[in-house]
Amino acid sequence: MAPPIINIVLLATIFMIIMIHKSDGQFEDWCIADEQTPDEELHSAVVWACENGADCSKIEPNQPCFLPNTIKDHASFAFNSYFQRMKPKGATCYFNAAAMATALDPSHGSCKFEIRG
Repeated sequence: MAPPIINIVLLATIFMIIMIHKSDGQFEDWCIADEQTPDEELHSAVVWACENGADCSKIEPNQPCFLPNTIKDHASFAFNSYFQRMKPKGATCYFNAAAMATALDPSHGSCKFEIRG
């Protein structure tokens, strides 16, 4: 039987290999609106995201992410779109503290939130 320290090192090594293989160094995360942010701040942040790289076409009327038609839902989609598209260039999920990262996919119905590893 192996000494306990070898077992710990072996388990730690296996864990690291699994995590690196599973995530290729990246964890899947989405960027969504923080529910505590006032609507006016969310609106300003959505406008900024849509003008600076987010694909906001899906939150337009009659598009798959228009409903529910709330600023929080539209902000979540816009923030995530910007974050996913711009994170290779160093973008974060911040938006003046109006957003937060989540490991739970916020997609719903035909509204699919993009994810890029």
